Amino acid sequence: MWMPEYLGAEGNKLLKLIEEPPPNTLFILVAENESLLLPTIVSRCQMIKIPMLETTDIETALIDSKIDPAKARQVAATAEGNYREALQLLQHAEEDWQGILRDWLNSIIKTGPIAQTKWVEETSRLGREKQKQFLRYFNHLLEQSIRSKIMGSNIHLPDNEKDFADRLNRLADISQQQAIIEELDRATYYIERNANAKILFHALTIKLYHIIQDKIVFLAT
Repeated sequence: MWMPEYLGAEGNKLLKLIEEPPPNTLFILVAENESLLLPTIVSRCQMIKIPMLETTDIETALIDSKIDPAKARQVAATAEGNYREALQLLQHAEEDWQGILRDWLNSIIKTGPIAQTKWVEETSRLGREKQKQFLRYFNHLLEQSIRSKIMGSNIHLPDNEKDFADRLNRLADISQQQAIIEELDRATYYIERNANAKILFHALTIKLYHIIQDKIVFLAT
């Protein structure tokens, strides 16, 4: 059973079956978020934790599947150990995420509300999966920019990503970038729960403006 953490209260109906399965039956529940599982289900299972894949393993698997090495390297790094996510990212690998991000940041910092509204309108039409992948890509670049600032030349990135990471470091310090990452994670959470995309990206644009310009960190409520 995949994603049992989303069973909710319905999971209680499975308790007796899980506790006393029919002969020669083995139930395997595959979850991504242990904290969302019903405690009553967890108590009846033997927990086996499987670590995320190494980025190099995902990159190798993608290259073996005839994916261009440069694209495989970028997708593997963005997927953060999740091979299924890497395959989903490949479906939209031709999207110019960096260009979309550049337009967003320019509208926040330079061009103002009209450009911001246009960007939100266009992004709200991308669909949930593309929106999530865009936010994941932005998160990936922020994490790389933080690593670049800390590790300097010891970090290896494609030239276009290294240039963008350097620009992000000039735009915001580490605490600001961490605050943005938290906002992006929160936005991804709400997108998964069918939040209104226009309202969400308008609010996110305003928050990022204040984090960057005023160095304000928004606290979760």
